[in-house]
Amino acid sequence: MRRMLIVFIAVIRGYPDDYQPPIWKSYLYQLQQEAPRPKRITCPQEMESRPKYYGREFHGMISRDYADELLAGKEGAYLIRESQRQPGTHTLALSFGHQTFNYRLFYDGKHFVGEKRFESVHDLVTDALITLYIETKAAEYIAKMTTNPIYEHLGYTSLLKDKMVHRLSRGRTEPRRVTFQSEDRISSPVVRRSALKETPEKLSSYEKIHNFKVHTFRGPHWCEYCANFMWGLIAQGVRCSDCGLNVHKQCSKLVPSDCQPDLRRIKKVYSCDLTTLVKAHNTTRPMVVDICIREIELRGMKSEGLYRVSGFSEHIEDVRLAFDRDGERADISASAYADINIIAGALKLYLRDLPIPVITFDLYSKFIQAASKRFTSWYFHAITAGAARQRSDTYRFAYTELPNAESRLEAIHEGLLQLPPAHYETLRYLMAHLKRVTTLEKYNLMNAENLGIVFGPTLMQPPEQNALTTLNDMRQQKLVVQLMIEHEDVLF
Repeated sequence: MRRMLIVFIAVIRGYPDDYQPPIWKSYLYQLQQEAPRPKRITCPQEMESRPKYYGREFHGMISRDYADELLAGKEGAYLIRESQRQPGTHTLALSFGHQTFNYRLFYDGKHFVGEKRFESVHDLVTDALITLYIETKAAEYIAKMTTNPIYEHLGYTSLLKDKMVHRLSRGRTEPRRVTFQSEDRISSPVVRRSALKETPEKLSSYEKIHNFKVHTFRGPHWCEYCANFMWGLIAQGVRCSDCGLNVHKQCSKLVPSDCQPDLRRIKKVYSCDLTTLVKAHNTTRPMVVDICIREIELRGMKSEGLYRVSGFSEHIEDVRLAFDRDGERADISASAYADINIIAGALKLYLRDLPIPVITFDLYSKFIQAASKRFTSWYFHAITAGAARQRSDTYRFAYTELPNAESRLEAIHEGLLQLPPAHYETLRYLMAHLKRVTTLEKYNLMNAENLGIVFGPTLMQPPEQNALTTLNDMRQQKLVVQLMIEHEDVLF
């Protein structure tokens, strides 16, 4: 067979004039065409014990040696037998490479011996023969096929990367690294205003890992990382559900974190990963956060109990559906929803429904520990007691624990710097808004502590949903958000 050259047809506009589409490597495709075909060894008699989901390839309870005899010299031949050692269990016997392979066979509506599930035993055997043949004939080739990838040379890959760097560089706020200084002498347990020292900015980018899922490709498909054919009958590789990149499962571990989600693949706004939504819309923050906060600041900042009073759940659900359906064109104006608590509730719902919270699971414990930070201090304590009161005051030193304001802020700030950029920017924007809410406390009756109670569980969730852990951490969750609001100008 002549070497097959499949040319990738570009579908993304904006290619450079000198762009040359890659040529896919067809060696593994040729091997799949050469793989042996399945040959069913039928049982000469009807087996009463045959399960209804097997055909005449079922031979009942026969020995392994007898199965070997039936398959001998027939490449690709197969049969199913019932195990003599474990009655009621079934084994697929398959002839390949002058030997018999025996696999424990299962059925749960589909047939399988491993991860892949098939509609028929024939399809399962076809896939097994392709895999065995290719992995036997091309073991060395497969081991080396990722060493010279074409991924970085694909025109659309470089183009997308350049576009994203340009778009995300506009208007992005970089996290500031600050140092909190305290006086040598502790003057009060009250948190003092921290002195600020600027240090070089932490460079960051809106990187996103690909969301790969096992995929069955109809017709020939080539890996967009190594340019080799993706072999097999089903589940030949993985596809990124956010951007559509198709690669081998082993190649997916080598693909850079440069996923650029395609809006056509993002089916909803709520319950969508924050970074995915931001990159899909080419914004620095989720547009839900921007639009809701803009509407609240326009007409609801003096509303009593803002964020604490609940809006009607049916109307909040309507807002969610509007964003999922219309995106940034969703109408949440006063003419559509006169009650500002509906918009506030929709914002809280968005933040609460994120699959990865704004303060991510892997940083949750760091923020909880930051809120729990304490320090020990000697202080001069005067007491008067009993008869000593008439003679003189008796003084003694006592040892106690007091909150360490600076250590808490330092720890919270370190945690903020480790957040993914989209999460950091969302939190920064939200805290600036909540700080403005507290400046109108005399109207809305909402201070940093109240808002901490509301937003603590919304922005922070423990990695393991344990009711006892959540209950025990509520005080720390509240304190983290309270401190971020009170010291927003220093922490962000």
